[in-house]
Amino acid sequence: METIGNIWLYVIFFGIVTIMLLIDFLGFKQKEGQEVKVKTAAYWSIAWVTVATLFGGGLWLYLENTAGINVANTKVMEYFAGYLLEKSLAIDNVFVWLMIFAAFAIPPALQRQLLLYGVLGAIILRTIFIFIGAWFVQEFSWILYIFGAFLVYTGFKFLKGQEDDPNIEDMAILKWLRKHMRITPQLEGNKFFVRQNGVLWATPLFLVLILVEASDVIFAVDSIPAIFAVTTDPFIVLTANLMAILGLRAMFFLLSGAASKMHYLPYGLGAILIFIGFKMLMLDVFHMPIWISLSFIVIVLSITAWLSIRYSKKHHQMTL
Repeated sequence: METIGNIWLYVIFFGIVTIMLLIDFLGFKQKEGQEVKVKTAAYWSIAWVTVATLFGGGLWLYLENTAGINVANTKVMEYFAGYLLEKSLAIDNVFVWLMIFAAFAIPPALQRQLLLYGVLGAIILRTIFIFIGAWFVQEFSWILYIFGAFLVYTGFKFLKGQEDDPNIEDMAILKWLRKHMRITPQLEGNKFFVRQNGVLWATPLFLVLILVEASDVIFAVDSIPAIFAVTTDPFIVLTANLMAILGLRAMFFLLSGAASKMHYLPYGLGAILIFIGFKMLMLDVFHMPIWISLSFIVIVLSITAWLSIRYSKKHHQMTL
């Protein structure tokens, strides 16, 4: 499989990721029991988007000097298309986290702690899944057609919408954990396990951590095949994916008060998934230039945001 990645690029990239994680974990925090302000979350979100953009610029300069301007333009457009795609799909993941925290009445201070582990776990799991996916694509190229069909199916599910709000209690993994583990009836501070009368018990906080990690695995099933429709270069897939994930914690607190305002987001995501699914299915018939994919993603997300803002304002006026 052709890739621009080499050992030094991977070392530099994971070095950047490590530094960014330290900055995120140590810098983006609030006082005990205090909620993260929307303004603070917005500043951090802008910072992470800026870092991702600067990385794309640095990658372009490197490729322009080593591989030529055509390769630089193509690969960097693939990177930004993949980044936008993963960032938009991650929003749906954030809404699921909101639902999980609400169901278990997790206070703001503990939400921050759980998201620290959630983001770190997502980075590790996504890295593993991406390399496994890249190996499958290299060894069994026909799997791209399965990815494409799955994305089209998933896209139509987004467009269809959900008739009822999902119930956390119906999740199979939660039922299994409650059946096979001793769970305390209430939270025990920030502890995942406690010992009572010499017996080890898990706390509801541990259940929430498992659900947060499980939700990312579920969403990775959609997002990783989707980005392979944009590029099959493992280095681009990895960097775009992880750059999108690094800002998830700030995005969570930014969107926590805006979940109800993203009314048309599922429809936009559905349209994008159907588009890239068909693109993947048509690989042997038509090779779509990357600028078309990037333009389509930007246009659909822009229209979705505009329609959602209009809907939110109209709905707010009707309820006054």
